[in-house]
Amino acid sequence: MEYMWQRLLYKQGNWQMIQVQQMKLLLPACVEGLWRETALNHVTSSGIGGEGFGATREMSLRKLIWVVTRIQVQVQRYNKWGDEIEVDTWVDAAGKNGMRRDWIIRDHYTKEIITRATSTWVIMNRQTRRLSKIPEEVKQELLPFYLNRLAVPTEETDCEKIDKLTDETAQIRILSGLAPRWNDMDANQHVNNVKYIGWILESVPIEVLEHYNMTSMTLEFRRECTQSNLLESMTCPTARVMESNNNSKNRKPDMQYTHLLRLQQDKADVVRARTEWNFKQKHQ
Repeated sequence: MEYMWQRLLYKQGNWQMIQVQQMKLLLPACVEGLWRETALNHVTSSGIGGEGFGATREMSLRKLIWVVTRIQVQVQRYNKWGDEIEVDTWVDAAGKNGMRRDWIIRDHYTKEIITRATSTWVIMNRQTRRLSKIPEEVKQELLPFYLNRLAVPTEETDCEKIDKLTDETAQIRILSGLAPRWNDMDANQHVNNVKYIGWILESVPIEVLEHYNMTSMTLEFRRECTQSNLLESMTCPTARVMESNNNSKNRKPDMQYTHLLRLQQDKADVVRARTEWNFKQKHQ
């Protein structure tokens, strides 16, 4: 791999895509793993990295960690086995008390954009597990690295509320008994986002996975999940297709689903999600 640090934007490449599913297309969960790696490398290369998962020095002194509240992904096209890609990532402020991290995945040779993603992060106290305001010292660490640039254009940002699924929801699919393992946990003792995406897709009908490509995914994180928890994955087709959608072809998706990961014991929400899908073309 080649690593290149620029003051505001971190570029990492090139990967040869070898983690693929049966149809020789890159799994969304694998893409999320690439984002996580480039984000950590960005913090380390910036010179402000502290202890823990992407924390700065001032955050480490105050026992603070980052937690993600929302992720939106747009898939322009799927990677194929053997493709070489590169990833750009950068950060900016998100309101008064959050941070936005964006990513763009490109073809290494043609520079064609393959996937865009944006995410919102807030700070949590590692010991009390309560959300915290961003201390002024941390803001001053981050400020020189903020880049006023959007991976997902404002008009395509998914700000719509994700509906809560219940047992009474029509046409629902529920998969129970999902158990986090030790290697599913990150450095902050959270279940990692790659695992969440995998669990969400577990309850998607197999005929959808076989015949459709996911064009967008929005994840809304509601609470922590630890290794001792058992979860349920729920999926339900959305009754309507959004008027303004987020897929790369600027047309209504062929299918849309609402998802929920919840604790099996008390049914508390862990992650809400929305996905959009288009029918696979024959050459895919």
